[in-house]
Amino acid sequence: MSTATRRFPLTDWTVVVPVVALLALVFSWGRDLPGFAVGLVALCLGGAVLAAVHHAEVVAHRVGEPFGSLVLAVAVTIIEVALIVTLMADGGDKTASLARDTVFAAVMITCNGIVGLSLLVGALRNRVAVFNAEGSGAALATVATLAVLSLVLPTFTTSKPGPEFSTAQLAFAAVASLALYGLFIAVQTVRHRDYFLPVDTGAGAPAASAASGVSAAPGPKKADGGDGDGKHAAPPTARAALVSLGLLLAALIAVVGDAKAVSPTIEAAVAGAGLPNAVVGVIIALLVLAPETLAAVRAARRDRVQTSLNLGYGSAIASIGLTIPAIALASVWLSGPLLLGLGPVHMVLLALTVVVSALTIAPGRATLLQGGVHLVVLAAYLFLAVSP
Repeated sequence: MSTATRRFPLTDWTVVVPVVALLALVFSWGRDLPGFAVGLVALCLGGAVLAAVHHAEVVAHRVGEPFGSLVLAVAVTIIEVALIVTLMADGGDKTASLARDTVFAAVMITCNGIVGLSLLVGALRNRVAVFNAEGSGAALATVATLAVLSLVLPTFTTSKPGPEFSTAQLAFAAVASLALYGLFIAVQTVRHRDYFLPVDTGAGAPAASAASGVSAAPGPKKADGGDGDGKHAAPPTARAALVSLGLLLAALIAVVGDAKAVSPTIEAAVAGAGLPNAVVGVIIALLVLAPETLAAVRAARRDRVQTSLNLGYGSAIASIGLTIPAIALASVWLSGPLLLGLGPVHMVLLALTVVVSALTIAPGRATLLQGGVHLVVLAAYLFLAVSP
């Protein structure tokens, strides 16, 4: 029986694992954990990631694309924003750059890691990964605009010393971020929804023609909205989808909470190794974005590269578009500076990411080379985080 239509008995691992992971979060929250307990929480975190991917696919099968990828991206981001605000409220001045580091890490991981892996898997499957250039290009333009407005401009403004916004500038950035995010969602889900539906490659026909030098225009969209195995299995019932939605949220809360529970151990290991403190933010971002990464790779393996790109760029847009307004609101009671502006090295990497992404998206198809280029840019970011 398909995972999309199956029932969820209480003994099913997809039900048990999120519950166990939440229990691990409850018992570990605010405590100093010994080594074996950290290992158990880490195992629960990994299981919660797999469960989240499963339930996200069930929900996506029910609602179709692009709503399916939107559900996972927004759910992860909302919980991530809550984690950032909580850590900043507890951390004082030492967390002044936490929002910036986390958001920039999310942008680099999604736009280079998720996109690069998806293109690589898609190209390995069909020689050429085919997607919709209109939708992906619009998403990339939104990511670039949000990143520059929120992460680059603070470095050059003069109202306050250092890479900070003034109160008025931060309010403008928050409103602009929310407006762009809302506009993108309206375009993605209503006005131009067809731009974000997976392209039917016709059992590899467009990909093959592209590989031989013939123009491979996007083919017709899948009848079920391009999601999953809709032509092989009936969509899940509304009840099953609601159960999966609840379990998805539980699993995502467990992912973020368990990541926070093991973060003191990660911080101690990073400090013991003499690495920059920013490495902690990168590791946490990698853990939090694990469900989206796995979901994107699985979609690419099923010849749904557009779904993968929706997840990657959608997560980057949500990360900036929801974090900046939340931080702006929280700054009313948060003490200490709020550092948002990137340094020169990160601005260069951001510019390189935007240029490479534009060249990748424009043709509407990509080979192994494009996937490899994105992964090398991510590797450069990770290496420079460890060795600035």
